[in-house]
Amino acid sequence: MSSVIGNYGLWTNADLPEYLVEELQSITGDEAAIEDRFYQYLSFGTGGMRGLLGAGTNRINIFTIRRVTEGLARFVESNGKEAKKRGVVIAYDTRHFSYEFAVETARVLGAHGITSYVYKESRPTPQLSFSVRELNAFAGVVITASHNPKQYNGFKVYGEDGAQLVPSGANAIVEHMEEIDNIFDISIADITILEDQGLFKWILEDLDEKYMKNLLTLKDNDDIDLNMNIVYTPLHGSGLVPVREGLKQFGFSNIHIVDQQAIQDGAFPTVSYPNPEEAAAFQLAIELGEQVQADLLLATDPDADRLGVAVRNDNRYELLTGNQLGALLLHYILSTKQCSGMLPTEGVMIKTIVTSELGAKIAKHFNVSTVNTLTGFKYIAEKIAQYEKTNEYTFLFGYEESYGYLIKTFARDKDAVQVALKVAEMAAHYTKQGKTLLDALNNLYAQFGYYREALVSKVFEGKDGQEKMKAILDNLRKDIPSEIAGLTVVRIEDYLSSTTTFVDGTIEAITLPKENVLKFVLEDDSWIAIRPSGTEPKCKYYFGVVADSNRIAEERLEQLLNEIL
Repeated sequence: MSSVIGNYGLWTNADLPEYLVEELQSITGDEAAIEDRFYQYLSFGTGGMRGLLGAGTNRINIFTIRRVTEGLARFVESNGKEAKKRGVVIAYDTRHFSYEFAVETARVLGAHGITSYVYKESRPTPQLSFSVRELNAFAGVVITASHNPKQYNGFKVYGEDGAQLVPSGANAIVEHMEEIDNIFDISIADITILEDQGLFKWILEDLDEKYMKNLLTLKDNDDIDLNMNIVYTPLHGSGLVPVREGLKQFGFSNIHIVDQQAIQDGAFPTVSYPNPEEAAAFQLAIELGEQVQADLLLATDPDADRLGVAVRNDNRYELLTGNQLGALLLHYILSTKQCSGMLPTEGVMIKTIVTSELGAKIAKHFNVSTVNTLTGFKYIAEKIAQYEKTNEYTFLFGYEESYGYLIKTFARDKDAVQVALKVAEMAAHYTKQGKTLLDALNNLYAQFGYYREALVSKVFEGKDGQEKMKAILDNLRKDIPSEIAGLTVVRIEDYLSSTTTFVDGTIEAITLPKENVLKFVLEDDSWIAIRPSGTEPKCKYYFGVVADSNRIAEERLEQLLNEIL
């Protein structure tokens, strides 16, 4: 508690913006509120730093942004003069303070003599990833909290390969952050001076054009219905410009934008949660779709790295899950390449350990290998870089169940812009055949098995919440179940101990990095995985089943959900 009181006292005596002063005054005497804001510094890791906007060390504000940027600046400096000259690309989404935090980041970097390339307007996270590689920068930063509610913002760092930092880079930044004695003593430079010195450079049009040029290489099927009716919503975020322009340049002429959600507004006034995984986020898109009789609805989250899709099903729209869309995309990409004779003999599909096994079944059908990674697209990007060096595999597709996909490697993070264009092409291909994406999905189920998945998240806020999440996994490890829902547990994958234990007692090593995840595989190939989120105060429960019919698959999934929850 002494550190809480010390941090609180330091902040109350500091020269703060008025809105932060007012917040601190409003919690005077409220010990719980004070502790929540000051019991720790927001953690920084491979997924960056994300948290509630507000005053304190456990909040996102200009001072915690300066602190993490100071750590990044010292990391860049440690890599020599050339790294400083190559500089850092900075992008941001449409959230509250995103632009201000981006400029603040450049000011701290500039104080260290590090060049910054800053977008004039909000642009998607995948475009930032592309821009780092295009400009040969040493690193990249995007100010975003992805799909979190309006109260959040964050800071993500990318390496020179355009991918999110691997643990070694993130740990180095953390070490530099911990060397900072006083968060209010961090030096910042004046933007005008930095511009005169060539250390602050605005970017926009040139990178937009180059990103679009790469996006257009995704089109490889002309047997499509370009008159297909499409509704798109950016959910008040940064996807509007590239998705709208990309669809037009792909040749689609019947595009309808949800005007209310084309307004870039960090309050996200038309949705409570700007997440295309949520059905409620599609409400206005569905209303517009019904008016114009759209065949396909597309939605991107605020930083346009996640894509949600809904398809007309008679007189209503049905949302596809991330697992379903991933399977459809994989099958379409592989079959298209096979038909054109472009399917490589050593192709690979990369997915995460909590993503449906339907993708692996499809890949096997095309003699394409499947590689599993931990949750987080940085691990998929790491594998892409590895295979580029070893030539062991040719990357064909990567995805995770949480609506993240990557097709071509000019970006090294999940790219909803790429996928929006490819989904439109795929849907238009099936439309020309008199089919919908739902028809195509049902064909996959009939051929490969009826796979069903579910995700349930339990929220654990604050310091106590972190301890409760840890206790859940600790207790499971102490008392491993031998059966779940009447089915024998045949395999236990513990990614913290890096071991797989089989029902006969055999133990094999897991070669992936350590992470606090447990996965139970049952005798009928059903599975359950449990992991604390790395970016949100949630413990996530993943479920997967497969059966010979839709009815049996639904029943098995319901049994597992009832047993665990």
